Amino acid sequence: MSMVQGLLNRMVTRQAQVWHQAGFSALRVAVNLSSRQFSQLNMRQRLTDILIETGFNPSYLDLELTESVLLENSQAAIRRLSALKALGLQIAIDDFGTGYSSLRYLQQFPFDILKIDRTFVKNISADARNTAITSALIDMAHQLDLKVIAEGVETEAELAFLRQHQCDEMQGYLFSRSLPAAEFEKLLV
Repeated sequence: MSMVQGLLNRMVTRQAQVWHQAGFSALRVAVNLSSRQFSQLNMRQRLTDILIETGFNPSYLDLELTESVLLENSQAAIRRLSALKALGLQIAIDDFGTGYSSLRYLQQFPFDILKIDRTFVKNISADARNTAITSALIDMAHQLDLKVIAEGVETEAELAFLRQHQCDEMQGYLFSRSLPAAEFEKLLV
């Protein structure tokens, strides 16, 4: 984990802690991990230090990894993910369905969340293939006890489809673009 990323994680957890103390205790924070960050030997200890320093409850933290992060050494990745989960946080597989997607990942790795890539959400009501893939991914993930988050929701039609198929959570420009903390706080009120 680079110094910049370490500072960013501290800032993220500090800000989330402020929001929790202000009465928004259900807010979760998601942090993307790069392959380089995930492979660093002291990553778990650094994350533990950040959680202790900021007082942030790890049960409100999601670590997001893409499939490419897991390709190098799957046995080591499984051990690292299990060690991170032992801290009490949740692990998400991000952009699922792109790259080298393998259902084996869902079987082997200790994921809590499956994030459906936006390429399958886009034009979902008009594209029969996206409809079939997305509904199958939601059903399969639920049968595996995984929470499902759809990325890239931009239209009311996409939202309606995802709600109809019991997608757990959605994110995208339909709701909001990425915002600085001060602007996000205005949405909380």
